[in-house]
Amino acid sequence: MMRFLLFLLLNFFVIVANAQTVKVAAASDLQFALGEIAARYERESGEKVVLSFGASGNFARQIPQGAPFDLFLSADEEYIFRLAGQGLLRDQGQLYAIGRVALLVPRGSPLKVDSELRDLAAAISDGRLQRLAIANPEHAPYGRAARAVLERAGLWAALQGRLVLGENVAQAAQFALSGSAQGGIVAWSLVKAPELARHGVAALIPESWHPPLRQRMALTRHASEDASRFYAYLQQPAARAIFERYGFSLPATR
Repeated sequence: MMRFLLFLLLNFFVIVANAQTVKVAAASDLQFALGEIAARYERESGEKVVLSFGASGNFARQIPQGAPFDLFLSADEEYIFRLAGQGLLRDQGQLYAIGRVALLVPRGSPLKVDSELRDLAAAISDGRLQRLAIANPEHAPYGRAARAVLERAGLWAALQGRLVLGENVAQAAQFALSGSAQGGIVAWSLVKAPELARHGVAALIPESWHPPLRQRMALTRHASEDASRFYAYLQQPAARAIFERYGFSLPATR
């Protein structure tokens, strides 16, 4: 359990690199899905991929400052549009997935897990819920989605002073399971990972409760040819099937 929680705390998940690595900035909801895709790509191509996971908003600030990424997979397509407008990306890229959010609590929790959060108001009143984890809405798209969900449920005001903010949604999931909070609103793609599902129980929240999490990717202006090949691979059936298995909705293929 502790080894798994420490893994979620890492900001960077690094696959062995050499001089021709593909350097990828990826939203942290992709930690398991993209890790699996990249490992498969490496086996098939012999090329190396370095994955850096974090909040999309943080990467969107780092890229204009010269962060040496070849490819950016954002959890919010607006960051891609903004960077493309600044001439920092080759183009506006491709929509690769649409994300969802879920209520996550540890196994054995006294909280009742349901998709419409009916038990949370009572849990606040009777003391079963002291802390709830979400990603920081200031720079994490899944944090903004969590805020929209809590506003829709009428719980946002009641939870002020009780929220534990993760730097990104993977850290929020770690807080939800580690005892730092009694639960959290996190990415469904993380909940679907066997490594996390062993330790928690989750309910998928209606997609109408938050703005669509339209996740877009694009190559940076100076991306390598190796990166172009990995970018193309992410749009192929094998990669799309992995995204789908982790709970993402997929855009139509062209």
